[in-house]
Amino acid sequence: MIITTNRLMCLFAASALSLCSFAQEGGGNNVTVSGSVQSDMMLPQEDKAIGAEKYEWGLTNTYADVTLMSKYIDAGARFEFLEHPLPTFQEEPGFKGWGVPNIYVKAHFKNLEITAGNFYEQFGSGFILRTYEERTLGIDNSLLGGKIVVRPAKGVTVKALSGKQRRFWKLSEGLVSGADVELNLDQWFKKMADKGTYLTLGASWVNKYEKSEDIMVGSTHKLDLPEFVNAFDVRANLQKGGFNLLAEYAWKGADPTMGSSVTGRDYSYIYRKGNVAMLSAAYSKRGMSFLVQAKRSDAMVFRSTRGETSSIASSINHLPAFTMDQTYALAALYPYGTQPNGEWAYQAEFGYRFKRRSLLGGKYGMNLKVNFSHVHAIDRNDHAGNPYDGTAKGTDGYGSAFWKWGDQVYYQDLNVQIEKPLSRSFTLNLMYMNQFYNQTIVEGEGGMVHSDIYIAEGKYKINRKFTLRAEAQYLNTEDDEGDWVFGLLELSFLPHWMFTLSDMYNCGETKEHYYQGYVTFNHGSHRLQLGYGRTREGWNCSGGVCKRVPAGKGVTLSYNYNF
Repeated sequence: MIITTNRLMCLFAASALSLCSFAQEGGGNNVTVSGSVQSDMMLPQEDKAIGAEKYEWGLTNTYADVTLMSKYIDAGARFEFLEHPLPTFQEEPGFKGWGVPNIYVKAHFKNLEITAGNFYEQFGSGFILRTYEERTLGIDNSLLGGKIVVRPAKGVTVKALSGKQRRFWKLSEGLVSGADVELNLDQWFKKMADKGTYLTLGASWVNKYEKSEDIMVGSTHKLDLPEFVNAFDVRANLQKGGFNLLAEYAWKGADPTMGSSVTGRDYSYIYRKGNVAMLSAAYSKRGMSFLVQAKRSDAMVFRSTRGETSSIASSINHLPAFTMDQTYALAALYPYGTQPNGEWAYQAEFGYRFKRRSLLGGKYGMNLKVNFSHVHAIDRNDHAGNPYDGTAKGTDGYGSAFWKWGDQVYYQDLNVQIEKPLSRSFTLNLMYMNQFYNQTIVEGEGGMVHSDIYIAEGKYKINRKFTLRAEAQYLNTEDDEGDWVFGLLELSFLPHWMFTLSDMYNCGETKEHYYQGYVTFNHGSHRLQLGYGRTREGWNCSGGVCKRVPAGKGVTLSYNYNF
């Protein structure tokens, strides 16, 4: 456990006493208590046909959060029981354990906030710092230390922090420190605000301190590993009416590590300095929206522990994926994971609502959304013009012309979605997706997978209490495992019950069914779900961060409670 039980109880008790003291002395409002419980359980079964392994008889990921809040002081803690984790996390070294890895006390006043303990923070878009929790991926890279937020003048926010990053049940080797300043210029110039113009400028700095270690080049030379690695970020965000423009640039010093390359080989401790540039423009008005984004990143692996190999641990920064988040099963079958070692990424999206009683809108109107994403390799060469092979330990690695593409497409998709109410009770959603997925880049092998995906979803409101939803999906491809079909039926009975049946079937190589059935009960702040079925081996991605999900089969039970 990161914090021993005795230290935890002393710290939390002191926080609670401080809160009660403030409330009793009239220094703040009464103390309020809130929290949540989340427990995901599984009784696994072995299934050799799909590769589901035999585990312990019962597995669970259980979390319990509690927060005490008053006018001036807050305190919180989280208990986690992960001693027998779900199959997705069984193979992650260090994930198992139980205890209280997250505890904090925060004092907040008019222009000042001070936090001691575990905290999360993001500077700008997260290019040089983003700590967050994502339980579906097993991510919790919070910092244990201190943070201060000051608003010294109107429109000015300054942050400073320092701490060690959580790595499951231990702390990472490096000390992460940083500062951020944001200026809201529209608060300085009244005429800007009066005209609906808002301009925010930001700048950030992050430093990682980590002791050097002995890494040899051959038998006679030792690498001089930097103990301090600095990163900087500058950004500007302009908003005028429905128009929004964001420009951001980040730079990172040389951080020799064993980050995995796009070819599957390691970068072998090269001294390549990293950078990422992004430009995003969006426009929206009633009934129409438009988004265009471009991003180039190069050598932006930034971890608090040198040589870290886990895909979800010790990441200091985050590079968002410029691809559409998919919720349909077959559209999410081949998700893209951001390649921080380098990529050119583009995304464009157009949305339009056809008005009621128009030619295409008909009696009830219609929504159209088109999204296009393309991710390409950056150019890499060994300074002699030859392709870089990832074996230049102790050098700056490779050269890379900023505007030049490499020779590989990492990912591309085109999504067209239509939402069309056909009556007051029935709505039809249609989607077509054309996708190119470089399986070798994301998963390590497999080559390019080209697929066409067709989806139809219907939602019928039978009466005020009953709603029936159905999905039919088809993925057509000549690559990987071949074609897939998916079907789903879901009956909702307000206000408490929902029944779901689904099956995903591989028509190509395996001929396997991945059936699932769920019964969900909601009552107030309680949610209970009982299920049974199979889970396909694959990848789960969120925001461009991916984790392998092994095949599974068994009874599942999930309970959520918020208070």
